[in-house]
Amino acid sequence: MPSQREIRRRISSVRNIKQITRAMQFVAASKLKRAQDATLAARPYADKIDEVLADVASVLGADDHPLLAKREGGTRLIVLLSSDRGLSGSLNTNVIRRASEEITSGAGEMRVVTVGRKGHAAMRRARVPIAATFDGFGERPDFASIIPIARLLTDDYVAGTYSEIDLVYPRFISTLVQRPVVERLLPVEATDNVKDGIPGRQFIFEPNPDAVLRQLLPRYVATRVYQAALELTASFYSAQMVAMKNATENAQDLIEDLTLTYNKVRQANITREMIEIATGAEAL
Repeated sequence: MPSQREIRRRISSVRNIKQITRAMQFVAASKLKRAQDATLAARPYADKIDEVLADVASVLGADDHPLLAKREGGTRLIVLLSSDRGLSGSLNTNVIRRASEEITSGAGEMRVVTVGRKGHAAMRRARVPIAATFDGFGERPDFASIIPIARLLTDDYVAGTYSEIDLVYPRFISTLVQRPVVERLLPVEATDNVKDGIPGRQFIFEPNPDAVLRQLLPRYVATRVYQAALELTASFYSAQMVAMKNATENAQDLIEDLTLTYNKVRQANITREMIEIATGAEAL
């Protein structure tokens, strides 16, 4: 059985850890509100540009823009978004597992673009071909930091390097739920809406369809990646807040168990000393 000194030392260490996890919980909670508001505010714009591009893709074809072209076979690219830091429960594990399922179940050649250190480390350990890697976006993702990723994806797809590009990221559902999802980024998928025998909606393009698509489609790619980055940030802080809350509660439970053990050891020592004193008195 450990001594009283050892138990006191363990209680002191656990109490220090509890203070750290409690502070991290409050910091994550304060950052979660801002990240959640940014994510929810950007969703309507991302959903609307998805709708517009889907309708345009149903009317136009690959001849209007190469980002609309569908290719058979070829190399598939997965863009894996994860965080740079840990201490967020199973968030990174779940999204990495989801990407691994896509890699193992897919046929043909596969490559990965990693965004975030956790995903990069996991893919490197698994020896998955990594086409490019980017660091995370920090506490506040900004649209300018997305441009290099969007340009890389757009240029490679236009050049015919990949037949399709998918995003894998944790979607923010609620504070307690972050669901890893796989979403098609390129090629732009046409909508199934058909009215009066005409797919999609009829648009009037000014100055012409080619000029509009050349401006809209790269913006679409950047917007989708930006929305995924916002979802990742909100998911990370919510997962970290919950994980640190659980860690704080576990530390408190451990302190109580150690305190009980300490009292038992202390009582046993007192009883032993009293027996020794009584035994010595009888001997005299």
